[in-house]
Amino acid sequence: MRALLVEDEPAIAEDVARALGEAGFAVTHAGDGESAWFLGDTEDFAVAVLDLGLPKLDGLSVLKRWRAGGRAFPVLILSARGAWTEKVDGIEAGADDYLAKPFELGELVARVRALTRRAAGHANAVLTIGRLTLDTRRMSVAIDGAPQKLSPLEYRLIDFLAHNTGRAVSAGELADHLHGAEGASDANAIEALVARLRRKIGAGVIETRRGFGYLLSEA
Repeated sequence: MRALLVEDEPAIAEDVARALGEAGFAVTHAGDGESAWFLGDTEDFAVAVLDLGLPKLDGLSVLKRWRAGGRAFPVLILSARGAWTEKVDGIEAGADDYLAKPFELGELVARVRALTRRAAGHANAVLTIGRLTLDTRRMSVAIDGAPQKLSPLEYRLIDFLAHNTGRAVSAGELADHLHGAEGASDANAIEALVARLRRKIGAGVIETRRGFGYLLSEA
């Protein structure tokens, strides 16, 4: 899944991007408010991590513009200031969670995972769709209770489909969320990845809806 990281401090941005990448997210970084607003307004993200103290355009203004434009992806606010009034301002502007600096990377990752789960309608960290069980904390997949050995890319594909149950996801959307906009692969590469996964976890776990895309079988 794609995550938009908006942070102007290079050291913090590098650490957060690495932690989110290790957690299975394809991270796009913006270092100022204007770039962040444009990216969030024109590209699709599963979640955004948004610092408030940004050059060019402050984070609260970025968030308000996203929400005014109909962008509904969950947003976790980061701020060096932890006053309750600032938290209220952020929540009222459309934020879904708030984390004060300094913070632990493990907590940030856990909060981001929780936001994406809730946005997909899941309350628990362990998701069960048909024969498939996905543990988002351990980044593991099981079929009929049997653990499966998947590559990071294969896991990310299953993870994205699991967070989009009930709808077919096109190859283009999958490529975008697996690789990010700049490194998106073509539909043939996604088809090959799905074929490889089916050989590992069974042909019926991932369904193909011709003309629409792929989804996990709930049977």
